[in-house]
Amino acid sequence: MAKVQLYVYDLSNGLAKQLSRQSTGRQIDGIWHTSVVVFGKEIFYGQGISITQPGMSHHGRPLHIIDVGETSIDEETFNEYLAEMRNHYTADKYHLLDFNCNSFTNDCVGFLTGGSIPSWIKDLPSDFLSTPFGAALRPTIDAMFRRPVPGAAPAATQLPAPETLNAAASASPDPALASALLQAVASQAYSTGSLSAPTTMPQVNPDSATVAGPIHICTNPSSLHSLLRSHRAAVVFFTSPTCPPCRMIEPVFEDLAHQKTHGSGSRRVAFVKVDLAVGMGSQVASEWGVRVTPTFLFFLDGKKIEELKGANGAELRSQVDLLLYQAFPPHPHTKLSLPAVEALSTNPILFTQVPSWDTVSTKLASFIDAAPSSPELQTAKQALTAAIIPLLRTRFPPAGSPPEAAKKPSFAAPAPLLNSWASTTTNLAKVLPSSQLFPLVDMWRLAVLDEGVATWLATAPPSDPLQLFLDKALDVLDSFDPAQKSSGRNYLLTVLRALANGFAHAALSKTLLSGASPGGKRAPLTRAVVATLLHDDAAVRTAAASVAFNVAATLQKSRVEKVRGRTPGAVPVEVKEDEEWEVELVSAVLEALSKERQSEEVVHRLTAALAFLLRLSPFYESQLASLLEVLQSRETLKSKLAKGGCGENGVQKPEVRKLVEEVARELCA
Repeated sequence: MAKVQLYVYDLSNGLAKQLSRQSTGRQIDGIWHTSVVVFGKEIFYGQGISITQPGMSHHGRPLHIIDVGETSIDEETFNEYLAEMRNHYTADKYHLLDFNCNSFTNDCVGFLTGGSIPSWIKDLPSDFLSTPFGAALRPTIDAMFRRPVPGAAPAATQLPAPETLNAAASASPDPALASALLQAVASQAYSTGSLSAPTTMPQVNPDSATVAGPIHICTNPSSLHSLLRSHRAAVVFFTSPTCPPCRMIEPVFEDLAHQKTHGSGSRRVAFVKVDLAVGMGSQVASEWGVRVTPTFLFFLDGKKIEELKGANGAELRSQVDLLLYQAFPPHPHTKLSLPAVEALSTNPILFTQVPSWDTVSTKLASFIDAAPSSPELQTAKQALTAAIIPLLRTRFPPAGSPPEAAKKPSFAAPAPLLNSWASTTTNLAKVLPSSQLFPLVDMWRLAVLDEGVATWLATAPPSDPLQLFLDKALDVLDSFDPAQKSSGRNYLLTVLRALANGFAHAALSKTLLSGASPGGKRAPLTRAVVATLLHDDAAVRTAAASVAFNVAATLQKSRVEKVRGRTPGAVPVEVKEDEEWEVELVSAVLEALSKERQSEEVVHRLTAALAFLLRLSPFYESQLASLLEVLQSRETLKSKLAKGGCGENGVQKPEVRKLVEEVARELCA
């Protein structure tokens, strides 16, 4: 038995781990290149299949060495396998995302051991493309690796122009960092001694079909079994180089692969191609009783459920749609008529009123002057009054200012100034009680409406004002001191309004709803909202209901885009579904609704939030439906329409009554 190892290299040389969260909004620990090491040789794919002594390739020293098992296959048989694969893994087929070194190593590991390479390597392209940055970059990468048309003169593959990379990078939370990272990896990919991407595109070998889409290539039975285990649904296309009907139907198969591997369930759908003339393709066909090409097999949960022979494009599309319907049935809410819910805007509720900056400055200065004097406090006071407030006054002119003053498009605050302001905020928060911080929070409330400030906050700066404000708000809410709770009213109100404004831009919305570290604020934000929904003060409850609505609306937009089949990375804010979190939110909103008897506006916002939390929820049937029954949600909503349920005569506005009735009847049934 010979040991089989996987050598793993990071093409970014550590840059991805350092910069990915800031540049893509997601942590990516490396741009992985892999090689298979067996029989004293290192084998990898780039400009065709290459073989070197272990650790002696131009990739340098591996970052990880992973034992993937042992093989009973002898070296001669493996060499014969590689000889056959050379006609398949050719330089013209290389694609950075769809058909790369990791595709080859996964195939080899399947042949040698029956296993597969780790998912954190295989899933890297999907993880990358699920970010807005990755989705924006996909056309550029496709152009970089576009194969030549058969018969045409080979064209040189060009490194993308900086302006092209910068345009893609603009989809990143930090475009400057994203552009720098992308340029570095692109240069690495095309430099000698790095990624083995071809510098020129050789003529396509007509005996080796193209890989133009997200299609898995299987050359042995083990590879196919591994794919069937890891995917809920799979469509397997058996082809051969001497089959004209196969060439006719292949574009349809590729088009379906492109269409159906995006959106809901895409990570669990596999389109697989088996060429009977490549590797052990004929053994794969024999195992499944395939004797003619083209043949398509359809698998659900690893079991074959249908078979299609011949080049019938319409029937192929129909069978693929049927398979995906069985594997991923549509949400029952897609069949409901919900005109009142659908009429709701999913735009965030924002608090944009501009205060008198003179009043803010005077109030904050009086609090600072009343505190024990220190050089740090005086420096903070000087920074706020001389730099920050004048800047805010320019960006957010008070009501009644000349029209041209209100047209300032951006907040001209570079990162050093924002870092300084954040540090000043931290210093003041150490000295002033929460009840005296609301003027400072109000300054940030308006600042987060600016895209530049929101993007900076989304990067989780070391001195994070939003995290600081949340922590202090929770201290007020957890306090047993009635005086502190009472005096903290203005602070809580202003913090909630600032959090609501945080949903004005996608980058900060992601951070607010992320449960990941560092920077994710889902847990503290949820705690603050749940507690303040039941606050004694109506204005605080209104602000809390606004934040709850913004959370639910962002979640709803993410779900709707997935149902429509949009690429995950193309969804402006993709929210990770979490059953426990969503149950907590639904429970809190229903409790707040049951106790709200004063404000129709609060009832309106809470009902809209409830509708968005429930509609299209993946946990509706498994968890939420029974919860709604236990909490008597229909009765709670209907009570708001009756006398005394909300105000003296119940909810009065016709549009609010329609919404309450519809949510009770259709979503709480």
